[in-house]
Amino acid sequence: MELGDPRMRLNYQIPVSSCHLSMLSIACVFILAALSGKTQSFSPATMPPASNEPHAISVTSELVVLPVNVTDANGNFVPGLTENNFHIYEEKRLQNLSVFQREDAPVSVGLIVDHSGSMELKLPNVITAISAFANSGNPEDEMFVVDFNDNVVIEPLDGKPFTSNSLELEKALEAVSAHGRTALYDAVAEGLNHLQLSHLQRKALIVISDGGDNASQFKRSEILALARQSQVMIYSIVLEDEFSKEQDPKVLRQLSADTGGVAFFPDSQQSVFESSTQIARDLREQYVLGFVPEKHGNGNMYRKVQVTVTTLGKGKLHVRTRAGYSVASERGALAGLVGNSALSSFTSGTNKSGINLR
Repeated sequence: MELGDPRMRLNYQIPVSSCHLSMLSIACVFILAALSGKTQSFSPATMPPASNEPHAISVTSELVVLPVNVTDANGNFVPGLTENNFHIYEEKRLQNLSVFQREDAPVSVGLIVDHSGSMELKLPNVITAISAFANSGNPEDEMFVVDFNDNVVIEPLDGKPFTSNSLELEKALEAVSAHGRTALYDAVAEGLNHLQLSHLQRKALIVISDGGDNASQFKRSEILALARQSQVMIYSIVLEDEFSKEQDPKVLRQLSADTGGVAFFPDSQQSVFESSTQIARDLREQYVLGFVPEKHGNGNMYRKVQVTVTTLGKGKLHVRTRAGYSVASERGALAGLVGNSALSSFTSGTNKSGINLR
């Protein structure tokens, strides 16, 4: 399974006689519901007319999963919403809601940390941010660290691909000094790649950098496209200063906006701490929606999505999710709901994890 290809298409060809068509059609629907693990509203297939000739039933499921944050005018999470409050639009066309979930499920998080020369004076704030995040999330969250300057390195975690131990994360951060140039885009690509090792449905990256890049093989347009094609939310903690000439906060802001995350611009150690705890809270206060889109002729087409919420007595609400999806990129969504087995091995402390990202 390629990176940025999170939809799985299920296609069953089953020869049956007409006397079993009705029961088998319903059974196929329930099979798909069981595979998704969270599905609540798949509609039964239309029953075919009776016939004495054998038939073949073809059932195809393509699931688009959307983590959604809903806040009120004061920025507070709005609890207690049901599937009836949500409306999903693809290219302005209303879609049927197939998945609805509201729980504090664990999340797999990649911490993408800039160790280039321009970050030397900022690294103490970075360690503060990571500690704050690790101690504010779900205890079952799994995390890893990608350090980058001229090179991109997934830091060893005692031979494990992930950890929930904040001390292990701090040790990984302190293993690299700040020097050299900045391969930000390659580091984001590597983080997206490494997340494919996780069996968890919910995935996120937290990028801590000033946004500059002068050493990547990936281009800006390529990493933006790769992020759009993933189901990974990207949060950014942008550490700007008045001295760095190559910082580029716009790219981090766009990465976050396109994937349903948020870009933070802290100006002090305290605000770095607050940004990290806000990200942890944001990940815990989400609704997860899913829909099965109509078939499209162009498998590589990018489709815009919008989610709205209708409620009574709650005032104007702000709804945030990713901006869209690529039809060809969603094939692992259903697989992600039942367990991700895209990769079977892990080698820590290397520049690339083994999947060709190009």
